[in-house]
Amino acid sequence: MRHFRPLILLGILAILGAVGGSYYLRVEQRTLSAPHKPKDLPPGTLGTSHEWVYDHTNKNKTVVEVRAKDYRQIQDPNRLELQGVELRIFNKDGTAYRKITSATADFDLGTGVMFSNGAVEITLNVPVDHPPSGKLMVIQSSGVRFETKTGKATTDRPANFEFDRGKGSAVGASYDPNTGDLHMNSQVKLEWTGLGKNAKVMNIEAGELTYKEKESKVYLAPWSKLVRDNLTMNGGPAVITLADETISTVDAQKAQGVQNEPGRQLSFSADQMFLNFDDNTQVNKIQGRDHAKLVSQTKAGATTIHTDRIDMDLDTADGESVLQTALASGHSVIESKPAAPANGVAPETRILRSDIIKTTMKPGGQDIDRVETESPGTLEFAPNGPGQPHRWVNGERIGIQYADGNQIQSMRTVHVSTRTEKPKTAGAKQAPPPALTWSQDMQALFDPKTGQLATVEQWGGFRYQAGDRQAKADKATFDKANNVMVLTGGARVWDSTGLTSAGKIVLDQGNGDFTADGDVNSTRMPDKQGSSNGMLARDEPLHARARKMTSTDDNLNIRYDGGAVLWQGANRLQADVVEIDRDNGILKAHGNVISQLQDKKSEKKRAAADKDQAPLFTVVTAPDMVYTDDTRLADYTGGAMLDRPGLRVNSKEIRAFLKPPDDPKENAKSELKGSGDAKPAENQGSSLDHAFADGGVQIVETAKGRTRTGTADHAEYYVSDAKVILRQGKPQLVDTTKGTTRGRELTYFANNDRLLVNGVESQPANSLLLRK
Repeated sequence: MRHFRPLILLGILAILGAVGGSYYLRVEQRTLSAPHKPKDLPPGTLGTSHEWVYDHTNKNKTVVEVRAKDYRQIQDPNRLELQGVELRIFNKDGTAYRKITSATADFDLGTGVMFSNGAVEITLNVPVDHPPSGKLMVIQSSGVRFETKTGKATTDRPANFEFDRGKGSAVGASYDPNTGDLHMNSQVKLEWTGLGKNAKVMNIEAGELTYKEKESKVYLAPWSKLVRDNLTMNGGPAVITLADETISTVDAQKAQGVQNEPGRQLSFSADQMFLNFDDNTQVNKIQGRDHAKLVSQTKAGATTIHTDRIDMDLDTADGESVLQTALASGHSVIESKPAAPANGVAPETRILRSDIIKTTMKPGGQDIDRVETESPGTLEFAPNGPGQPHRWVNGERIGIQYADGNQIQSMRTVHVSTRTEKPKTAGAKQAPPPALTWSQDMQALFDPKTGQLATVEQWGGFRYQAGDRQAKADKATFDKANNVMVLTGGARVWDSTGLTSAGKIVLDQGNGDFTADGDVNSTRMPDKQGSSNGMLARDEPLHARARKMTSTDDNLNIRYDGGAVLWQGANRLQADVVEIDRDNGILKAHGNVISQLQDKKSEKKRAAADKDQAPLFTVVTAPDMVYTDDTRLADYTGGAMLDRPGLRVNSKEIRAFLKPPDDPKENAKSELKGSGDAKPAENQGSSLDHAFADGGVQIVETAKGRTRTGTADHAEYYVSDAKVILRQGKPQLVDTTKGTTRGRELTYFANNDRLLVNGVESQPANSLLLRK
């Protein structure tokens, strides 16, 4: 036992050594594994960290999340200095967020405001759980201030941005995720491209811009400018509406636009202008309101539209915006001013006025195809050179068709009235009176090469007035080249001097001449002054009927053709052709001439005579007759016959002399020579005074069962005392009661049965007396 005691002590010591060694080993190991003592922080720094994360939640939803690779917390003021920053601002439903990245930023923990002095990139509407469907809007700037509590971001420095359909720039910008509003402060420029394969860039400029994401609208102020290819528009404030992230419409104030095309410039303006775009950002509709104006300028001239509102439809099928139609509404005026040709005067300027006017363009949009009113209108033809008339056409509906080169081709209207003012001619004291017309329908044709008026047709109750001359017909046609108006169907022309009606009347607008054809009837009113003695008296209306009538030289020369009949009271003239020369006082009749003159007595003799006594007539027939007012002689030739009650004269020629005025000193002019200033003579009408017959004269007188037949080469008959003189060619008088008498000159008086016989030495007078 005593021998094992030292061994036990050695074992105890060994155990104790092992335990002690193990303890010290564990102590050493614990010492080595203990954390190092942190370094001392710089003065004023509360802490630093890597991969720092900050978030702000509301109702268990993350509203704002800030991440940084490094951060340093500053004690005074309490803020964080961040590097490698990414800020996420989530929308309300948490499906998307706005991402803001920056190399460095300062985060004020007290105010929740983060500021980045360096470059900043803002990406809008980043989806949370799926990749974006297209290119997201990215804004790049510097000096950006973020409010983490509201998500608002602002900068006053230049900013550039890109989006799915373009890019842009501005100086100063702000974004509010709560409203979705992006505001660009100044010097805004955008480049926007449409969706289609033919899309072209739309350049937009403005003083400032506000993009309202929720409304899909872009607001430009205080001025705006849009440029696409050959279209430029400048205006005041404007609103752009987006559809599928491309421009759908533009609403601009005080806008002016220009579209330049090959061979044409189209400009437009209005207090308010609406532009509608297709997927290629091509304009397919333009609407202007209040003081709207559209001007189309080509080499053929300029067409200008003024209206309260204009709606333009444009064709974009070929990749260009080509004008198709323009509808002007409210106080609309279209003025088309043709360009002057190199070798002549431009046609009249056409000015169309109506409340509603529609203009349709030809394919290609270069030329006008048709202009028509949808309300009553007025078309004015304003002269552009000397000699051109000034015309107005008023109609319930007016339609104008155009030829190539914007030259007017035709015009049609209904319920129409016109006014034509001709310029004063050289030497005239005043211009002629305006010509006025009315009708149910009207069509005008123009020369398609020159645009000059060619013909005008009016039908349906046509009426015409120029000064005191008036006309009416079923239809009227105006021939500009010949300056004549043709009236057909119940045609009628009248003025203060008389009236003419016929199936057709042709009026010369230049000199007033006219021709009437077909069942012509005319009446000339009596003149107020001048002698009533003559073949046709001045104090009674002159009526005429013929197949055709021609009036020239202001009605001084008149010709009646085809069964002409003229009558004045009981006096009558009939012939195939009758010609009246009023200036020279000559009346001519040709072919089957029959004249009838009533004996008229002076007022004193008429009062003494039996009022119930039948009138006496002198009827003369012949192939031709010429009456001269100066000599008061009617010369019947070609084989004439004169008939009076109980008396007939046949000869080759009869010269009938009408009674002179009662006062031989009266030198008044007759009806055929114009009125003058002479005093009218006593009313004796056209009574026959005496007549001379020459060539194969035969005079037959019958009375109370008795016949006298006188023959000679020359005979004279005097009405007042019923005296007959036979001369030349072996005068002879055969009396059925007293026999035959021959002599050199035989004179007998029918009223008192007296006979005077003059003989010659070589041929003494002889008589063969008949006894019972």
